[in-house]
Amino acid sequence: MQPLDDEMIEQHRAELAHWGEMTLNPLDALMWRTERPPADSWTGVVVMVLGGTPEWERLRTAHRWGIRVAPRFAERVVEPLLPTGPPMWTTDDNFDLDYHLRRVRLPAPGSMEQLLELAQNLAVTPLDRGRPPWAAIFVEGLEGGRSAYLLQAHHVLMDGAAATQLFSRILDRAYDQEPGSMPAPIERPRISRKQATGAGFAWQAQGVRRLLGAGAHGLRRATHDPARSIRDAQRFAASIQRVATPPPPADSELLVPGPRTKWRYGAFECEVSDLKRASKAVGGTVNDAFVSAILDGLRIYHERHGQRLGDVPISMPVSIRRDDDPMGGNRFAGAFFSAPSGTVDAGDRILAMHERVQQVRGEPALNFLNQLTPMMNLAPSPLVAATIQGLNAGATLTTSSWQGLPFETYFASVRLERMFVFGPLPGTSMCAALCTHVGTCCIAVNVDGDVFPDSDVLWECLQEGLDEVLALGR
Repeated sequence: MQPLDDEMIEQHRAELAHWGEMTLNPLDALMWRTERPPADSWTGVVVMVLGGTPEWERLRTAHRWGIRVAPRFAERVVEPLLPTGPPMWTTDDNFDLDYHLRRVRLPAPGSMEQLLELAQNLAVTPLDRGRPPWAAIFVEGLEGGRSAYLLQAHHVLMDGAAATQLFSRILDRAYDQEPGSMPAPIERPRISRKQATGAGFAWQAQGVRRLLGAGAHGLRRATHDPARSIRDAQRFAASIQRVATPPPPADSELLVPGPRTKWRYGAFECEVSDLKRASKAVGGTVNDAFVSAILDGLRIYHERHGQRLGDVPISMPVSIRRDDDPMGGNRFAGAFFSAPSGTVDAGDRILAMHERVQQVRGEPALNFLNQLTPMMNLAPSPLVAATIQGLNAGATLTTSSWQGLPFETYFASVRLERMFVFGPLPGTSMCAALCTHVGTCCIAVNVDGDVFPDSDVLWECLQEGLDEVLALGR
């Protein structure tokens, strides 16, 4: 692939300069305020496997260049003195790259298992909330002459779609692409806690105006067509009851919620084309097939322990990001429902999963929790944290999938081969995330080590479940 032309590079720089809003949106603010690591952490780890080993100084130069063009990564979160509104981003005048970027070497043989053990230990190490909320480790000594890059990042920086926005613009498109001259620093606001408090009052005033506007609009609709307005209100109220009612807990002695302090990482992969064929063979989507493979792995795991497994409660983020939304941050609604993990036949399970996902996506009130988050952000943090923990604790499994980079990319002149994104465990016992990278499905699974003490057995079962789903396409 050829390097980007100058016009496209300048466009990417302009987009990265404004990547992320200065005020945390309500969802970001909620995650920032309710974090209590590691059990209630909102921090994930991106594991990038590189096809070779870049020079350390070349890697450092790439970071200095990247932070210049994407200044969000040299900013920290500042909270208001009083809970008047959401936190804001401010330039970190004491930013030190050497604090955020470290370098280690794996002992021989440098296996993928050793790399994941390093990544899971990094994940449960709390980030310094007084600094930009990320840390990275360059890992040398991976078998086959390869290396890896571990990026630990708080969820307020980005969700999966935002990560794709970032990496598609900041990584090179050719192995010999040079970063060019160091860009001039971008002047960004410096916000004090006092200023954030004042901005919170303005934020409240904007919220009142929006509420009044929505009320006036609803009143006009009700006056124009009262019968339809009543039907819509009844339908929305019924939808709220369904969306807000947690699914029944899993009937399993093995899935008793644990303390979520021991994180265990497992990585799996398959060809995107193979998973597409499997899902298409029975009329589902790639996401249906992916989640069905995880569910089958759980079912097989229970069989190995002499138990049967029925439906399990699942939480699934549904993207609500629009094309005109600012880049960065988070734009998703949480869906909670029962997943068909007890269905033995892989094709039947995918179809059942497809039907349940379609049903929950069609709920009029799917996004109602996000509509409440502005008000929740005005409540005391302990109360909000307890509320969110109660909502998330109803799910055994969290799954997420999104399209990653569809083209080859290079980091410090070395090809990026794989990208696994390990999410946190916010009230759940397992988090499984699928990120496509070029033609590969990179599946990253994080589990509570106290719930799954024999995680090696679990990885075998999950691989068996994936193989059963893929067999549908053959």
